[in-house]
Amino acid sequence: MARNFEIWRSAVLATHYFLSERDFQDISIVVEKSYLPTAALVVAVDDEDVPHGFMGTTRDNVDALFIHADSRGKGVGRLLLENFLAGRDEATVDVNEQNRSGRKFYEKVGFQVVGRSDVDDAGRPYPLMHMRWRRS
Repeated sequence: MARNFEIWRSAVLATHYFLSERDFQDISIVVEKSYLPTAALVVAVDDEDVPHGFMGTTRDNVDALFIHADSRGKGVGRLLLENFLAGRDEATVDVNEQNRSGRKFYEKVGFQVVGRSDVDDAGRPYPLMHMRWRRS
């Protein structure tokens, strides 16, 4: 679990520059103490069994997809997401509006924006883009 928290932390620092320091600290505590210990995750590991990214889902929704900053751009996220999509006709994900690289990543796989919220799930001032993928 420590490596998954390290993955989450490095990914957020690399892509979520818009978070205030206070919000980053608050979210870190929830992720480390509540989410990671209980979440059912698919973890991408290398040949030496070192985790490089993870994905958490609920039914057809991507709840979390984080790739270690050192592993970004190497296909780890695409591998996790395509494996998830393989058995589905549609899927959804919410992406922070300010996370342009995250939005572009999902758009490359075929997700489209279908809605927007002014705040995140906890009511913080970080707008979310609601995205949907449908099998062609």
